[in-house]
Amino acid sequence: MQLEAVLFDLDNTLMDRDHTFRRFAEQLARECLLPALEEERNKLIDYMIERDADGYRPKEGFFREMIENLPWKKRPDLEELKAYYDRNYMTHAKAMDHAAKTLEACRSRGLRLGIITNGISHLQHGKIDLLRLRPYFDTIVVSGDVDIRKPDPQIYRLALERLGVTPEKTVIVGDHPRNDIWGAAQVGIRGIWLQRKHAWDTELAGGEPWRSIHELDEILPLLD
Repeated sequence: MQLEAVLFDLDNTLMDRDHTFRRFAEQLARECLLPALEEERNKLIDYMIERDADGYRPKEGFFREMIENLPWKKRPDLEELKAYYDRNYMTHAKAMDHAAKTLEACRSRGLRLGIITNGISHLQHGKIDLLRLRPYFDTIVVSGDVDIRKPDPQIYRLALERLGVTPEKTVIVGDHPRNDIWGAAQVGIRGIWLQRKHAWDTELAGGEPWRSIHELDEILPLLD
């Protein structure tokens, strides 16, 4: 059956969140933590990355742990650290390698495109605009806008409805096994799994990826 639409996740699919968070952690270590030898500073950066849990951890709990455990020059309170994050995190934002090329190629094939992303509305829309992704897409579904989160089947159905396509003629590209691939499979959307930091959960029966890739430009031969 001819393909009509491609859905994309945002974080660590279209935006290189690994790069973005590491650069933010490096800035915080440089500006806010007590001076340390390079090896010790790198351990603190790796600790922040590990405890952030790829962004899936609630931010308030993460911030409180950082306030308690990092060697601050001047220990911030919760609101101060939140404000520092809001000011600086997205200044390090970077699109995933081959993102623009892949999206342009999809559009040139006449495919309809959508984003489905979990997150706070203004943060996710801010990422999309900063990376200049919005013009490529026919619909953008942010969980904070619709009060539905992946892997709830309704969020994929909403995207399909907005695009005017059926699941059988749609694929989804994402890095998260449950939220992007398995969840979409529950409504009949085939998944292209961008393998990043998450291992496949063998308990996710009935939702295995249709294809697996390591870079976005590997999508195009699959579409052909």
